[in-house]
Amino acid sequence: MIKPLFQNILVAVNGSEQSIHAAMYAILMAKLYHCHVKIVYVVDTATLKQLTLSKFFVSDESASYEKNLSEDGKRYLTYVDNLAKSKSIKIETELRKGAVWSEIIAAADEYKAGLILVGGKEHSDTSGVIKHDAISLANSEIIGSSHCSVLVVREPLIEQLFKLA
Repeated sequence: MIKPLFQNILVAVNGSEQSIHAAMYAILMAKLYHCHVKIVYVVDTATLKQLTLSKFFVSDESASYEKNLSEDGKRYLTYVDNLAKSKSIKIETELRKGAVWSEIIAAADEYKAGLILVGGKEHSDTSGVIKHDAISLANSEIIGSSHCSVLVVREPLIEQLFKLA
């Protein structure tokens, strides 16, 4: 018998609509393929540290911002957990701190993930030039450095499919 291509799926959630769509996609995959799902939110303390060192933030501001990001992360993880429960799927959630891409890869390795899901959307201005932001840069690092397959979720009808499942 052939071993399944993936049994454990890790999803990087950052609060963006695209990352929530990736979580919905993973929940549907768990329902269809009977695999395990772990959702990870990373508080980007690496960037906060850089901003503090460059004097953009003072340390008190950085600590306050980190606390707010941690609270946001907990809310997003709870929201995704409730989405999974609505489909009778049990998932794991984890809040981590550090550089986003390296924490996602470390979490995937620890979880023995066969697949990482990230949300994806190209951003372009009116001239059609593709713009990149911090999220797409983190996704690029995840794709380039991962030890397992990475799927960029761009399913335009995921919300409708999720409601129907």
